[in-house]
Amino acid sequence: MKFLKKCLKWILISIVLIVALLYITGYGYIIRGARIVYFTGHTTAFIDDYPYFDNDTIKKGNTPNPWPLHKNYNSVRETEKLSKVNTDWGTVAYVIIKNDSVWFENYYDGFNDKSKTNSFSMAKSITTSLLGKAIMEGHIKSLDQPISDFYPEYNDTKTTVGDLASMASGLNWVENYTGPFSVTARANYASDLEKTILNQKIVKTPGKSFEYLSGNTQLLGMIIQKATGKKLANYLSESFWQPLGATENALWELDDDENRLAKAFCCISSNAKDFARFGKLYKDYGKWNGNQVLDSAFVVKSVTPRFKESPQYGYGWWMKDVGDKHFFMMRGHLGQYVIVEPNDNVIIVRLGHKKSPDAGVGQFSDDITVYIEEAYKMMNND
Repeated sequence: MKFLKKCLKWILISIVLIVALLYITGYGYIIRGARIVYFTGHTTAFIDDYPYFDNDTIKKGNTPNPWPLHKNYNSVRETEKLSKVNTDWGTVAYVIIKNDSVWFENYYDGFNDKSKTNSFSMAKSITTSLLGKAIMEGHIKSLDQPISDFYPEYNDTKTTVGDLASMASGLNWVENYTGPFSVTARANYASDLEKTILNQKIVKTPGKSFEYLSGNTQLLGMIIQKATGKKLANYLSESFWQPLGATENALWELDDDENRLAKAFCCISSNAKDFARFGKLYKDYGKWNGNQVLDSAFVVKSVTPRFKESPQYGYGWWMKDVGDKHFFMMRGHLGQYVIVEPNDNVIIVRLGHKKSPDAGVGQFSDDITVYIEEAYKMMNND
């Protein structure tokens, strides 16, 4: 018994020392991350984590505009393969919008059409939309405006806001989703996110090649906020959420209650059909109900590859060919997708707990092709 008490004592002392060492060395955020993830029964970031963070509200307007239902709404069942992968990969929402009306929708695991889930990196597409709006309104001069105009910390670089949006900044960020000591983990769980970002240096020639880095979009969000003088959630609400007729308020996770900086690289919590509005906006070249909400030239540039060597990325949006069809899309870490085929007037939305095995940063996992192919099989059976 004495031996057990002695062991327990030393275990407790060791834990206290480890915790103290983490805080002393600047890694105290790991404790917060462990509390949010592991102490809630998860092994990684999860889709409904927003209650564990401070949030700003993205407010809907007074005249929400629900999606109309297609004349053949839910007339076709899921294919056998789609049903299986939705179960295997933990889908919580699967929606097909055809000719601007909801053709099919299904929800799983206790989620429904109003349930909020984390966008993860789909927020990058939305943040880049805010860049387009800020340029359209004259807050930012153009994609070629140097980031040093906003943050003199980068006076010795030639990186532009367009380089941030197209993932070509030259930032010395390391995109790592599993390492607790990585800057990606620090950005997600640490306080004072601005300090984390401004500690990043430009170490490569900007504007030369694609390298997917979450730090790019976070710095871009900070620039948009500084240029407009508005919190990102407020600017998103007035620029898109309300004009596009979102039916529900959304949330944008913040670093902490003191600094209240939105995590622009991730973490907008909303529902499938409100996320889908950005797919329609870009499909229609920035127009919504006849109003030019976003500049059409910016939209075209966003869904066109900047670099021939990296045809999968434009400015905040991904592109992928499946068969003879060309899709552009928003993508999130655990398989959050808004997938658009403008020629067919089709938008496919999938939200869920996980995706097929990861193919690596900047690459496409196989589940995307499955969600597309099975949607088209269903539509061909209509």
